[in-house]
Amino acid sequence: MESKMVEAYDRAAEVKAFDEMKTGAKGLVDAGITEIPRIFHNPLVAVENYKPSSEVRIPSIDFGGRVFESPVARESVVAKVKHAVENYGFFQSINHGFPLDLMQRMREGVRAFHDQDPQVRKTFYTRDMNKRVKYFSNPDLFDSPAASWRDTFTCFMFPDVPDKQDLPEICGEIMLEYSKEVMKFAELVFELLSEALGLSPNHLKDIGCTKGLCMLCHCYPPCPEPDRTLGAAQHTDRTFLTILLQDHIGGFQAVHDGYYFDVPVNPDAIIVNIGDLLQLITNDKFISVEHRVLANGSNHSRIAVSSFFVHPPTSASVIGPIKELLSEDNPPKYRETPAGFSNHFVPRQRHGNNSLSHLRI
Repeated sequence: MESKMVEAYDRAAEVKAFDEMKTGAKGLVDAGITEIPRIFHNPLVAVENYKPSSEVRIPSIDFGGRVFESPVARESVVAKVKHAVENYGFFQSINHGFPLDLMQRMREGVRAFHDQDPQVRKTFYTRDMNKRVKYFSNPDLFDSPAASWRDTFTCFMFPDVPDKQDLPEICGEIMLEYSKEVMKFAELVFELLSEALGLSPNHLKDIGCTKGLCMLCHCYPPCPEPDRTLGAAQHTDRTFLTILLQDHIGGFQAVHDGYYFDVPVNPDAIIVNIGDLLQLITNDKFISVEHRVLANGSNHSRIAVSSFFVHPPTSASVIGPIKELLSEDNPPKYRETPAGFSNHFVPRQRHGNNSLSHLRI
């Protein structure tokens, strides 16, 4: 009987049917399902390599409202950032200079988009990743071994700032306002990272790390079977830097020393993580670590906004390890590669995500 059930399962057909709904996982929840479709089943939900947050925590760094009273104060923050990105790949920023009401309005705007009339959401739904404004569930839906319980609305916000009328009416204005603040914060972070490398403060900006900002506005709807799927499968970010805004619902996990641990929930904090591109150009000085999101077992949707700093979609540049960091004792570990490598809409593999392995020398 079991073998017949397995044979009867047509994954491609079920994926196609789900995609043609154009309302994502949220649409399934709104329809009142009590069991998730098989396309979401992921055998890697449970992990043996887990440590409780009481044993490991990502560093928390006070940014002093982005104002440093003295060179010594700035050097202290640089040292903390350096330790965090070399050993954890992540850190939590507090007193970061983001107005708390702006952060809350951004979360509310994203929630409003995903909660609005499905017919309105459908007008943005697309599988054409060349479109600037996109709404979809799982960019790699047709390629990944298991879909994740998550819907996303995304748009490139820089260098070509979108017109307000091109964005969803319900959240376009706050997206534009929030993205300006993200750019200011990211420019400071890249300065601190440059100094942590022993380079001039503007080095990472000058080589293009802040040229492209793609904003991904995620909704993780309540899941009726959170032990059978994930909100986001294990992966690293194909970015220079990711700046994450979360709400009060947890589920974000990262790897440290081979063990998954829960990233603390603090809606007033900003999470910063190193992406694959920054690991590449720093020649492994900074690390891009694997992370994932558990399926949401609460009664309310989890909202998160990931601001990806990547190359602009039309960039024709080539990237490689920063020459100033190389020496006879520290030869390049990666080949130069077209900037298009930073395209983050790629299939995820079931066992790991070695996105840099094919570029190693």
